[in-house]
Amino acid sequence: MSYEKVVAVYDKEASASAALTSLVAAGYHTDDISVIRSESEAVRAGLNEPGVWQRLFGRDLEHNEAAVLTRSFKEGSVIVSVRVPESEAPKVVSLLDSHKPVDVMDRAKAYGLVGATAGEFKTPAPAKPQGEEMLRVAEEQLNVGKRMVESGHTRVRRYVVEKPVETNITLHEEHTEVIRRAITDPAYYVKDIDWSDKIIDVTETAEEAVVNKTARVTEEVLIRKQGSDHTQTVHDTVRRQQVDVEQVPVGAGTRKSG
Repeated sequence: MSYEKVVAVYDKEASASAALTSLVAAGYHTDDISVIRSESEAVRAGLNEPGVWQRLFGRDLEHNEAAVLTRSFKEGSVIVSVRVPESEAPKVVSLLDSHKPVDVMDRAKAYGLVGATAGEFKTPAPAKPQGEEMLRVAEEQLNVGKRMVESGHTRVRRYVVEKPVETNITLHEEHTEVIRRAITDPAYYVKDIDWSDKIIDVTETAEEAVVNKTARVTEEVLIRKQGSDHTQTVHDTVRRQQVDVEQVPVGAGTRKSG
C-alpha cells in the first residue's frame, strides 16, 4: 500500500487545533499526524539547513512550497501534516480544508514566489519524461459524516386539578330530656321539703364535622434522556471516469487539405 503526506498551513492556532480534533474524530491515529508550531526548536534550528521540509514531507516537495512553509513558519503559522494511504488523501484534504488553511498559491504571490500549488498539498509526482502525455482518471468517494439535529421536544408539566369527594362520619349529640311523673301514692312522704328557688342548668352537646386536608406523595416522575443507536443506509451516487482505448486507422476521422 502506498502512502502520501497531506500538509496544511494554518495562521491561527485554533484552526490547527480544530483540524487535529477532526482528524482524530475521523479515526486517524495521532502517530500519523504531525503538528509543527513556531516554538519547535528542532525545526527552527533546521531552517538554516537546506532541504529540512523535504526531509519531513518528502523529497518531491517543490522548492516554492518549501519556501512558503519556511516563511509562514517563521511568522508563527502552524503546520499540520497527515500520513495516510493514497486512497484516503482526498478525504483528508477535504477535512483539512474545512478549517480554512492558508492558500499557498496566494501566500506565494504575496511572498513574491511563483509556482506554488494549493492550500493543502501532497507530495507531487515526478516530472514526466519528454514525449509522454498523461491523462488523469478521477473517481469520487462517498464520505458520510454525522451532525446533531433537533428531533423534537418532550414537555413534562405539573398542574393542579380538583375533584369532588365525599365521606361519611358519625356525629354524636346530647340533648336534655325533661320527664315529669305524677305521684299519687299517699305513702310517698318527704319529711323536709326545700321551699327555696332552684335552677338546674344542663349543657347540651353536639358533634360537628371538622374538615382537615393532608397531602402525601403518590408518584415520582423521573425525567432523563436515554440514547439508542440505529443503522441508516445512505443512498447516493458517485462518479468515476473511465478510459476507452480505440485504435483509429490512418485517415479515418481526418481531413486533408489540398
